[in-house]
Amino acid sequence: MNYCENIRYRICIAEKAAFPAMVDYLLAQLPGDECILRLAFFGTPPSNKEYLKRHSLLKEKTAARFGDREPAWSYVSQPPLHAPLLMEVHSISADEIGKIVYKRFQNKPYTLLENPEGRFLFAGGFQSDINVSIEQQSVEVFRRIEELLKHEHFPIHSIIRQWNYIEQISCFSNGNQHYQSFNNARSDFYAQTLWPKGYPAATGIGTNLGGVLVDLDAAVFTSPDTFVTAVDNPLQIAAHAYSEKVLEANRTKKETPKFERAKSITSGNRRLVYISGTAAIRGEESLKEAGLERQLHITMENIAQLTGKAQPVMFRVYLKNKEAYATAQRLMNAYHQHTIPISYMCADICRDELLIEIEGIAIE
Repeated sequence: MNYCENIRYRICIAEKAAFPAMVDYLLAQLPGDECILRLAFFGTPPSNKEYLKRHSLLKEKTAARFGDREPAWSYVSQPPLHAPLLMEVHSISADEIGKIVYKRFQNKPYTLLENPEGRFLFAGGFQSDINVSIEQQSVEVFRRIEELLKHEHFPIHSIIRQWNYIEQISCFSNGNQHYQSFNNARSDFYAQTLWPKGYPAATGIGTNLGGVLVDLDAAVFTSPDTFVTAVDNPLQIAAHAYSEKVLEANRTKKETPKFERAKSITSGNRRLVYISGTAAIRGEESLKEAGLERQLHITMENIAQLTGKAQPVMFRVYLKNKEAYATAQRLMNAYHQHTIPISYMCADICRDELLIEIEGIAIE
């Protein structure tokens, strides 16, 4: 079995209906001949009270749909721009050699894939009490992640890909920017270990509601032909090496964002690239006073530096302004990306001047 060759990605969208009906519709679209590794739902609840209500309904419906084979899943409060509710699916062929185990820890479902290449962990939906500060939530989220990793004997540095969703990411509370508070907590968590293969690939992106939410993929390899590599972009300074001038001042401290521009898994002659959230940044500075078209062009140039010969198989496009959706879709189509799954989200981006951010997965 070759992990890089056999993992699959798809996007399912629902037409406007009552929330329970949309969830039922999306779950009915799941492929019957594949093992589901992870689901991510994206929607637009009107309040945190409604977010929690819908989260509980998703919990009931995914448990009923999967029984003892429930995969990792999360519910992200981000408005999809081409559907009222969207579901992203990560799966793998049920016929491939390997053992897939569905487990629960502290009432949270997650997925383990074991094969001759190694052990792969798909976990998500890590959240805390959304009524406390972003800093408190972040610390608690990483504590819960650490407990699961220890439970499954995955070291912290085995995290390869991390998705970080932060409510009102660029806002300040009590003098502390939400994203900077998250970065401080992440740095403290990561400082417990060395990172010989580089930090994870990651996205740090805003959400309307839902507090702090983290999803992750981790891997421990057992074959010398399968390994992970940090991927740098020569056109950008690594995010974890940013100078203080591009970090937001907090009352306490300001740590750099600890992630790599991309992370690749090589297995034999195949390669899978996790593309971190990428924007129009050169060096460590944003392209200021550049419009959407110019920012998208620079973003795609940055992504091309990361992927090399690997071909994108999925993109997620974050737009600061929902009115930019038609333009962004047209521009992405001009890059001949209309043949792969692309989701478009309205989301606040960590720097005020940035209008677009793109993440994805590519396979060579």
